[in-house]
Amino acid sequence: MKKIFCFVMALLPLFGLAQENQESNAQATTHDDDFENGIVSMSGKTGLKISSGTGDFVFKPFMLVQTCAKFNYYDDEGLDKAYNQDNVANSGFAVPYAVLGFTGKAFGKVTFNLSINAASSGGALLQQAWFDVQTKKNIAFRIGKFKTPFTHAYLTTLGETLLPVLPNSLTATVILPYALNAVTPSIGLGFDLGAEMHGSIAGKFGYELGVFNGTGIGTNAAGRTFSDDWHIPSLLYAGRITFSPKGAMPMIQGSANRLDENKWMIGVSSSLNVESENESTNDFRAGFEFAYLYHKLYLATECYFMHIGFTERQKISEMYNFIGGYAQAGYFVTNKLQAALRYDLYERNGLDTKGMLNMPAIGFNYFMPGCNLKLQAMYQYTGRTGHETQIDRDNDDLGMTVHSATVMLQYTF
Repeated sequence: MKKIFCFVMALLPLFGLAQENQESNAQATTHDDDFENGIVSMSGKTGLKISSGTGDFVFKPFMLVQTCAKFNYYDDEGLDKAYNQDNVANSGFAVPYAVLGFTGKAFGKVTFNLSINAASSGGALLQQAWFDVQTKKNIAFRIGKFKTPFTHAYLTTLGETLLPVLPNSLTATVILPYALNAVTPSIGLGFDLGAEMHGSIAGKFGYELGVFNGTGIGTNAAGRTFSDDWHIPSLLYAGRITFSPKGAMPMIQGSANRLDENKWMIGVSSSLNVESENESTNDFRAGFEFAYLYHKLYLATECYFMHIGFTERQKISEMYNFIGGYAQAGYFVTNKLQAALRYDLYERNGLDTKGMLNMPAIGFNYFMPGCNLKLQAMYQYTGRTGHETQIDRDNDDLGMTVHSATVMLQYTF
């Protein structure tokens, strides 16, 4: 990371020259100049950039820093008062992301991206590292570490989400009656190592087909094997198809810089993680997504399904199914202030057990013009409904907050 920093500092004089040229041609800047780097939307933020006269080579550094204050209140279930465990925990100040990276393109057809999240540790310190080669108009290949093609919530560029906390139905682990090999998957996927073919057809149909390690963001090593049951590589196989009749849908959830949009998208995705969770389960996921941007209005909804079956070596015949989903809406009350609502549902204990979690949330976003600052705030309540017994009700939200509040300030360039 020190070498990267030195390299960027050495190029700053050139950045300044490039920026002067960009400002003189500011009206010629369009959204086509954005990069889908999965970290920060470059929409309307020219910032620092080196560009050749023909545009074949572009180099652009970027940064995202998020600082937040959190308050989390837990119910009494799972707390041992003999050890003075408090209902208020995991509260205070935090830095979820401190991302430094660069993105760009070369030779008119190779796009590249590298980013470091200094707020993380271990393998997750390297957030993204990939290059993308467009071989034909509708065909491109990406290899490295990047987001797997699953769910609108995760594929939205970091820093452009409607609320500062993702839906719990994607991030919270499911509840299984077995603790064998720490089988605690969540429905949501994220960054992973792999390769992907993607593209668009007629500017309306998008596709992504990829193969990944299936081990997530926490490792940068190759550690998978062959499936003893299916005799195929024990990897994550994922795909996504979208339809956007009015052109490619920007992966944002409302932006003060883009109040002229009129686009919508529907998509389906699925994945199979072979011998996941310490080689003990085979996990299948499927999802449906819808998103709509119309000037000051943003609407989105998703539903997803996960099927867990144990491998033969575990000698467990039971299979488990889980569902979740959410609907959310945002509206710019003014050109700077966006109100936000979300309703999140999660069948965390499986379809065979009655009861589910319902988690309404409310918040707002305030965009500070001219300095790329964004203030976000939200409150979320975790409710429980439909459980057969009090024990089922108490167990369903173990480890999750009943009341949660987050205030986040974000800076990007």
